[in-house]
Amino acid sequence: MDKNLTYTQYGDYYIPDIRLEHTGTQTLGKYGRMRRAFLEQNKPMLFNDMVLTETLFPHLWGVQQTCEKRMESLMEELLAKNPAPDKATQQLAWVAHMNSLKAQAEESVLRELVYEEDIV
Repeated sequence: MDKNLTYTQYGDYYIPDIRLEHTGTQTLGKYGRMRRAFLEQNKPMLFNDMVLTETLFPHLWGVQQTCEKRMESLMEELLAKNPAPDKATQQLAWVAHMNSLKAQAEESVLRELVYEEDIV
């Protein structure tokens, strides 16, 4: 953020011209948006501080990447412990099994990374 603030007069008040300068075309994924909503609803002071210091989006992108990597590793671990049925012969059982593993992994990721109080 630029240290030389400019102001615009609206009536009797001077309002600082504040613009976020986060550069990047990276979009927020599911986990980044969930983390943002969590911070906005449960930690409004921290959320506002991160917006004003322009650390919010880098934090959210980091959470998104960490969650994706953690989901991949958890799915591999769960598949090693609980092998899936044969996909060619039991399609519905395979889909149900994979959905169950994904739900387990996602629950863990959400608890550990998205809704964690101490991450910042």
